[in-house]
Amino acid sequence: MSQIRKHYFLDEYCIIAPGRGKRPSDYLGDVLEKETSDCVFCKGHEEKTPPATAVYKEGQILQDSEKFRIKDWDIRCFPNLYPALIQNPAKVSNTEFQAMEGYGFHEVIVETPKHSRQIPDFSDNEILLLMKAYKEQVNYYQSLEKIKYVSLFKNKGERAGASIAHTHSQLLALPVMPPTLKREIQTIKSSETCPYCNILVKEYGSNRLLYRNEEFIVIAPYCSKVPYELWILPQRHIHHISDFTDDLLRFLGDAIQVSLSVLSNSIGDLPYNYMFYQLNDDPEYHFNVKIQPVTSIAAGFEKNTGIYINTMAPEKAVEQLKTNLL
Repeated sequence: MSQIRKHYFLDEYCIIAPGRGKRPSDYLGDVLEKETSDCVFCKGHEEKTPPATAVYKEGQILQDSEKFRIKDWDIRCFPNLYPALIQNPAKVSNTEFQAMEGYGFHEVIVETPKHSRQIPDFSDNEILLLMKAYKEQVNYYQSLEKIKYVSLFKNKGERAGASIAHTHSQLLALPVMPPTLKREIQTIKSSETCPYCNILVKEYGSNRLLYRNEEFIVIAPYCSKVPYELWILPQRHIHHISDFTDDLLRFLGDAIQVSLSVLSNSIGDLPYNYMFYQLNDDPEYHFNVKIQPVTSIAAGFEKNTGIYINTMAPEKAVEQLKTNLL
């Protein structure tokens, strides 16, 4: 039975249409590139990327120089070779419509030196180190002049936007606030209580709850845009990763790792995106992470209306995913 569902607190909708659905085995994943001597993100190929702005090695944070690259690292962060934004953009000449210089920063975070290793394979120490790197890199770029928002995200697989198979995340530091965050915080400020805290109360024992640890819950949201979409929410009201203790980072890493493991075990090696949502200077916001497997393609209807057709009800998705929850 089809349903038109409204977002928890935004004026957004999705259509749950199980009749158009596929079995999980019908979703096709990207074929992962095998170990290759040409991968520029692999250990030993440090000279093939720009000098790293942060190298995590044996508990230290180091930096490359133009002439020297640090070897035997755990995590490397360096400028994207093909950046969307740059530090010294050309001046914008007079245009017919409004425009601004393409100022900002675009960084790559290579999560492991091992080509075939994925986040579900990480040890407790490795996933904690990655969360620490996320925190430190976001904090650094957030502190820079003219930067108003730092977008932290991961694309896995070609259909999710990744051009290199070696597992990595990206960071874009922007001189503007994204409209989606603006719209969210405007709605949040008009509410008597935090809408995300309300979601926690409503979903804590629902049939859309997939997993919880001491600090986070993982849910398939009521108004899911795509099959098997997951949200990760801290159980306490925290607005930005800069406020996370090591314990919180550890539990965040656990929630991300469990979510990706369950998805992989349930629907195969599908491409996915995960995105961090946070506001540095507004404590009314509620930090969250959204994971969206690439199980469908936004077609004419979605682009025309902004309403997504989802062939898998979130309640059914959680029922299936829980069978692979270890």
